[in-house]
Amino acid sequence: MGWTEERVELLKKLWADGLSASQIAAELGGITRNAVIGKVHRLGLSGRAKSPSSSGPRRGRTRRARRA
Repeated sequence: MGWTEERVELLKKLWADGLSASQIAAELGGITRNAVIGKVHRLGLSGRAKSPSSSGPRRGRTRRARRA
């Protein structure tokens, strides 16, 4: 199934509402998650903020002192 004007408008609305690409694909039907991601990219839609658990700075593993 192709990208009709109505489907693109629904994609834009669902994306703005914060649905994931997988959720949007399921809602639209007949389209894959990757097709949604590609269309979002081609439309230049803004990315969304990451969840708080993944947006903070990451701490690397601390190194242990070598034993001589």
